[in-house]
Amino acid sequence: MEDRDAMASSRFSCTDRERALFEAGIKMGTIYHQFVGTPVNLDTVDSLEEGIARAISVQPYVVAVQISIDRSSFVKDGDRYSYKSLTGEMIDAVVSIAVGDTRVTAEMRYDETLRYPLMYISDIC
Repeated sequence: MEDRDAMASSRFSCTDRERALFEAGIKMGTIYHQFVGTPVNLDTVDSLEEGIARAISVQPYVVAVQISIDRSSFVKDGDRYSYKSLTGEMIDAVVSIAVGDTRVTAEMRYDETLRYPLMYISDIC
C-alpha cells in the first residue's frame, strides 16, 4: 500500500494541507452528486444513511463519516407511492480527512439564509 500511496502522492504538486482540502471536496461532491435523487422513505432512510457513510468511508484518506437525512418531510405509514427523492436540502454530512499530518473536517448542511445545501470546511489542523 505504501508504494501506491507514494505513487499517487507523486502526482500532486501541492502540500499535504492543500491535498487534504482537495480530498475533502471530492468526498463532499461524491455525497451530493452520487446520492441526490435516490428514492427513500422512512423504511429505508437508516440504511441509506449507513450506505452513504460506508461508501464514502472506503475512499482514500477518510477518517470518519457521519450522514444524517432530515426525516421531517417523510409520510408516516405511507403506501408504495409515499417515498421521496433525496435532495441536498435533506443531507447533513460531516467527513474527516487525514493526509500526512493535516486533518480536515468538511460539512454539508442546508443553509436556510442562502437557501442552498452549502459544503464547507469547518476545521483544518
